[in-house]
Amino acid sequence: MKPITDPAGSNKPTPNPPTGSSEPLTGMRNYDRTHVRGHGKLSPEKSARLKAEAKAPYRGLRQFVYVAFGASGFIGALVFLAQLLAGRNVGAALPNCALQVGVVALMVWLFRLEQRASRPKKP
Repeated sequence: MKPITDPAGSNKPTPNPPTGSSEPLTGMRNYDRTHVRGHGKLSPEKSARLKAEAKAPYRGLRQFVYVAFGASGFIGALVFLAQLLAGRNVGAALPNCALQVGVVALMVWLFRLEQRASRPKKP
C-alpha cells in the first residue's frame, strides 16, 4: 500500500488513515508544520542530559544510596567505637565495629567508582 502524501505538497508521507477512510489525517498536517518550524525539539542541554541518563540509568539514585549507607555505617562505627573505648561488651562490639568500617569503605569505593564512570573520558 502506497503511503498518502500531504496535500500541501510536502514529500513527507503522512501515516495511513484509519480503516474505512481514504482521506489523510488533518491533525497530522498541523503537527508536521509545527515540527518543521522547530517547535517540539529538545534543547541541546536537555538532549545531553537524557542521553547521559540513558547510558547510566539511576546514577543519581545510586549515588544517594551510597551516601546514605555510608553515613549509616559511619554512625554505627562511632557507636561501636564508643562501646570499645568504654570497655563494654568488647567481644561483640569489635566485630560489629569492623563490619561498620567495612560498610563505610565499600560505600566510599562504590561512590568513587561511580564518579569515575561519570567523568568524560580524555582522548
